[in-house]
Amino acid sequence: MKAPRFKNWFATLPSLNGPQRRQVLDALHPAAGLDQVVALIAEIRAPGRCCPRCGNGRCYRHGFANDLQRYRCCACGRTFNDLSGTPLARLRLKTKWLAYSQVLLDSLPVRKAADRIGVHRNTAFRWRHRFLHWVKLDRPAALNGIVEADETFLLESQKGSRTLDRPARRRGGHASKRGISGELDCILVARDRDGRTIDAVTGRGALTAAQLERDLLPRLAPQTLLVSDSNIAYRAFARKHGIAYAAVNLRAGVRVRHLGNRAIHVQNVNAYHQCFKAWLLGFRGVASRYLPNYLGWRWALDGERISTPEQLLRIAVRVIYR
Repeated sequence: MKAPRFKNWFATLPSLNGPQRRQVLDALHPAAGLDQVVALIAEIRAPGRCCPRCGNGRCYRHGFANDLQRYRCCACGRTFNDLSGTPLARLRLKTKWLAYSQVLLDSLPVRKAADRIGVHRNTAFRWRHRFLHWVKLDRPAALNGIVEADETFLLESQKGSRTLDRPARRRGGHASKRGISGELDCILVARDRDGRTIDAVTGRGALTAAQLERDLLPRLAPQTLLVSDSNIAYRAFARKHGIAYAAVNLRAGVRVRHLGNRAIHVQNVNAYHQCFKAWLLGFRGVASRYLPNYLGWRWALDGERISTPEQLLRIAVRVIYR
């Protein structure tokens, strides 16, 4: 709208009646939400803005597209915006992003999330895993002091897959074999006494020392005391890499041991397992391929590490160069 026409329209606002004013406010509300999201994205990306193709930081403005400022790289000539190279690139309905971030903080299932913000359930599901793409990588650099480690198991699920590599089973279902088998997804969780937590889906079946080397060893600080149950994989892993190690024989009924003035147990990590599984029940089954996203989601909620929609959006729009 050109300036003279806008001034004429603006001058008529005082003469509007109540319903007309509410109609104007309802029309302007989405635009206000869009402005808030666009301003937040620009604020997040401005300090380190660079070309997602070549990493060059020299660029100039090159018009607008999809409500965002576009830029052209001075080195390679590629055009991009502040969402290029992020999991949220090409997503629409930006006015609803902060509301959807709050939905994630409230741990709503897909259909309730869709109803709250007014989108299709397929959109709500797709957004969930786009928003969680980088959240699952936002983990502590290292665990220190006494580190409790233990694994838990969930029945493997191919929920949502068009083709199965096994016979279908009833919702929920049970493993056809007793004990730990290749039908179960193994989830490793390690947690120190300060609450820092890392986790990983190591594969199917029993945990091995090789999996511990891949998923746990890079996150252990020097002088760490590793505590676990009597699983021999932890003992072999600790002996191979010279890590101080103590075991608690849960099968013998031992819950706590004492080494000097230190209590040795795995109750913290087992409590985390229980909280995670109880929280997961609200989603009525989770596909195995998405388990890392749900583990990251739970860690983000643990201790209210991420407590506002703005914090979650800041993580979701990062660019991670590999």
